[in-house]
Amino acid sequence: MTLNPDQEQLFTDPSPGSNTVFVNERVSFQTENHQRLILVQGVVFSHYSLQDRAAEAYSLVKLFESGYADQNDLARCFGYSARTLRRFQQRLQSGGLNCLARPRGRPSGRPSQSQLLSPRDRTILQLKTHAMSNRWIAGRLGLSEKMIRKCLRRLGWTDPSQSEPALFQAIDSPSGAVHPSPDSIRPKASAASPHVPEVKQKPRLQQDLAQSCDRDPLDRSMDRLMAALGLLEDAPPLFAPARNLPRAGVLLAVPLLLASGLLPMAEKIYGSLGPAFYGLRTTMVAYVLLALLRIPRPEALKEHSPGALGRIVGLDRMPEVKTLRRKLTRLAAAQGGYRLGQEIARRRIQERGRVMGFLYIDGHVRAYHGKHTIAKAYVTRARLAAPATTDYWVNDKRGDPVFVVTAEANASLTRMLPIMLGEVRQLVRRKRRVTVVFDRGGWSPKLFRELLAANFDVLTYRKWRTRRINQSRFRRHKAKLDGRKIEYLLHDQPVRFLQRKLRLRQVTRLGVHGHQTPIITSRWDLPAIVVAYRMFERWRQENFFKYIKAEYLIDALADYQIEPDDPHRSVPNPARKALEKEMRRTRSQLEKLRARYAEATLGSRSHPHPRPTKKETRALRSAIERVQARLKELQRQHHSLTPRLPLAEARQGEVAVKLATERKHLTNVLKMVAYNIESDLVQLIRPHYKRAEDEGRTFIQSALQDAADLEPTSDELHIRLGFVNK
Repeated sequence: MTLNPDQEQLFTDPSPGSNTVFVNERVSFQTENHQRLILVQGVVFSHYSLQDRAAEAYSLVKLFESGYADQNDLARCFGYSARTLRRFQQRLQSGGLNCLARPRGRPSGRPSQSQLLSPRDRTILQLKTHAMSNRWIAGRLGLSEKMIRKCLRRLGWTDPSQSEPALFQAIDSPSGAVHPSPDSIRPKASAASPHVPEVKQKPRLQQDLAQSCDRDPLDRSMDRLMAALGLLEDAPPLFAPARNLPRAGVLLAVPLLLASGLLPMAEKIYGSLGPAFYGLRTTMVAYVLLALLRIPRPEALKEHSPGALGRIVGLDRMPEVKTLRRKLTRLAAAQGGYRLGQEIARRRIQERGRVMGFLYIDGHVRAYHGKHTIAKAYVTRARLAAPATTDYWVNDKRGDPVFVVTAEANASLTRMLPIMLGEVRQLVRRKRRVTVVFDRGGWSPKLFRELLAANFDVLTYRKWRTRRINQSRFRRHKAKLDGRKIEYLLHDQPVRFLQRKLRLRQVTRLGVHGHQTPIITSRWDLPAIVVAYRMFERWRQENFFKYIKAEYLIDALADYQIEPDDPHRSVPNPARKALEKEMRRTRSQLEKLRARYAEATLGSRSHPHPRPTKKETRALRSAIERVQARLKELQRQHHSLTPRLPLAEARQGEVAVKLATERKHLTNVLKMVAYNIESDLVQLIRPHYKRAEDEGRTFIQSALQDAADLEPTSDELHIRLGFVNK
């Protein structure tokens, strides 16, 4: 078969030229007149000049990143080493094409300030600056002493070598950076800052290393290295001068945070988190200050600059999401949240016992929307029973929280009151009578008798219907309580319960529209207007729930962990519940049939109908009899079933679980401390701000969010708020 000349051009000689070099079976390149052409399976991959070193490096990186050739084959054919190709790849990933255009050879001389050093080089320089020997640095970094000498020579280190220092050599702090301990920023006790105790702490490793090893407050690499080596348990605060630092006004809360006793109590309970840059003190301070800045969850830190927040607490960076969550998880594993809350409550009661004469107790329901099957509770805002967890809070006379307890399986207030008051009795002197204020959920005359025997007084609303009192028997009462003028129409009378064995006092208030609100109490010594005022002051606790839910995100799920529930816990029989639902449906059906039968037999004057036939009447009567028989059978089955069962029997085939409470309880305690700090700040400005009752918290919140100037000295930190500068 012969081909014409045009067809012969289609079948050219496939043999390569003399200037073609094959890297492998797919990649080859040709070089001619200082130009290079790289082919991949015969297709042009790149074309560049031999003088363009960056273009060649980029082509080689793309070849082995695309999987067309191996680094060793490319290095052999193009005259490089495999290490050089890896260096090309690192430069391209870190700095782009500009980094590939670096001149050949190592840079000589001391690096300039604008030149970026690697973390290892920066660490070596910092250690050498602190008079560490080459052998000591090599041993800590896992390198040879020769490598350290070469690095120092490359970096231009000219300081003469010194002898190996002691491991805990004291290092002086520079004049431009100050690292006061928490005690050094505590103000002196005065009328403006009450209750500032002296905290005695046992010596720890981080207190032995009180001075930071870093000279630059914005670069704490040395302290991080010491923590990694196990020589630091918590980084000391190191403040740098700042002008108009955002959110630095939150440092106003530091003196009150120290006065709360949170830090020494946390150290007493948890001890230490081990060697770490972010230790126990930093974690506690950071979480409380973040809550005051309205960053109540670690996940919300993604929206803020870690560097700017870190400068507020004297660190180069605030702990970020994963770090803070990991610290909280480790603290929760120690199971010390309940004890921490009790210690804080005991300290607060000792310092502010005058506001503990009246204690408000109520439950707050946190709805759960996850996939696990947990106990249900009645959610008032949704008006239905839903999976939820109930927290019972104890608040003082001003409405500030004292402590919180998570109820087991959403127990009612009548079941939780003895438990809560048992905790109160451990915090308050046994001989002191405390008046407990609660709503109708705790109504139980039998419980009242037990509380009176335990040296508690009760104050609550009366439940169920009562006989109305003639309006002519009400008297007008006036008084000035807590700086406010109060005026009520009240009626005072004694009442008896439990077959006249329990004698209590009933104070009834007459409303504007004639509504009567009866109040039951065991306090016979108080005027009627004081009894009514303290009962109606429950709005303080309700406002607390509303405020802390909106501002501190108290309903947020702390984690997704679950733990086994008590399999022997008594729960309502689910079979009886299903029968009750069927009985309600059957009763409704019976009522409809009876209504149809009455309408058919008696008729209606407004809508006359023809009389039904005897057959239709008998059919309705038979249907009614069948439904009645069905209802009796359901009632018989309902009475035969046990009202309550152990949880394991009620949920056959299911694993009984409940939400893990320790981490949520710990975060509740820390948010409670933040709320109390805010309340104490409001009390400090109350004598100087006329609208403190209405706008005090708004004013304090604005001050905490305000920018400020930081001026550190040798032993103090001066803070000047932005609105003061204005």
